[in-house]
Amino acid sequence: MRYDDQDRRSSNVEDRRSQGRRGGFRFPGGFGMPGGRGRPMRIPIGGRSGFSLTTLLIIGVIMFFLGINPLEILTGGMGSGGRSNIDIPQLPRSEQAGRPQPRGSGLDIPGLPGSREAPKQGPSSDDEMKVFVERVLADTEDVWTKIFGQFGKQYPAPKLVLFRGYTTTGCGMGQAAMGPFYCPLDKKIYIDLAFYEQLKRQFRAPGDFAQAYVIAHEVGHHIQTILGIADKVQRAKRGRGKKAGNRLQVRMELQADCLAGVWASQLHQRLEPGDIEEGLNAAQQIGDDMIQRRQQGYVVPDAFTHGTAAQRQRWFKLGFKEGRMASCSPAFELPYAQL
Repeated sequence: MRYDDQDRRSSNVEDRRSQGRRGGFRFPGGFGMPGGRGRPMRIPIGGRSGFSLTTLLIIGVIMFFLGINPLEILTGGMGSGGRSNIDIPQLPRSEQAGRPQPRGSGLDIPGLPGSREAPKQGPSSDDEMKVFVERVLADTEDVWTKIFGQFGKQYPAPKLVLFRGYTTTGCGMGQAAMGPFYCPLDKKIYIDLAFYEQLKRQFRAPGDFAQAYVIAHEVGHHIQTILGIADKVQRAKRGRGKKAGNRLQVRMELQADCLAGVWASQLHQRLEPGDIEEGLNAAQQIGDDMIQRRQQGYVVPDAFTHGTAAQRQRWFKLGFKEGRMASCSPAFELPYAQL
């Protein structure tokens, strides 16, 4: 995708990645670890319940000469940076065998500033990824503001939250293991940027447009919410079995893919050769059938919640080809077998 320093960056990105990184990993909701009630653990100095300051200094000197970092003891083994070891699930050992391990930050994106091809000076990979997300979100705001304006409506842009590990949401506890998701109750999109590394390596879907497609898909869910489609689907699910509920959910996901295609059709000069192919590859790799085969070796269609690889590609391509929101409505009109 073509971006430069002059391109607009959305102001609707909320960065929570640094929350709770001091004094132990801070769980959402204000609870700290290990101090409790959002406070870091305090070691008493002086008095009957703790060591004197002189004693602590002597112990520190002894540990120094023994090659032990006192901070490792005081922070529970997390080091001076206070990093948590909570991350997205790792690949099974069978998939890790023979696979080169990532170096550095693990967020090298070919063609983007901050990757290994670029000079080491300048912003970190995380900073570059944040800028990229802000620019993609700005593109979604511009496109959907224009489309909604054609119908005489205003487009209320969603917030996008960057987080690490865990965060609170209007829908409850959000976890990186859930992947990127949209919460209709607070109208926010949540992304742990580590997912993009997983998308590239585990799901074999590299590329900046593959990353942009993920955001555009979640924005599609936001559009479903503000248009009332999401509420209608939730009401339709009530009283139905799990199988019928899953089929309705698949329709929701395919429509979000189609809306992502509509967005991509409006980018014009932003797209570069190969971008759409990156998006289609991502849609394929995260199809329910592909994921089930990768994880368990067989496919259970009744458990699908997002659609097959072929379905996700088909609906993204439909939205991109037609370039109209109306082209995405058949996701709820066609018989399930024709999706």
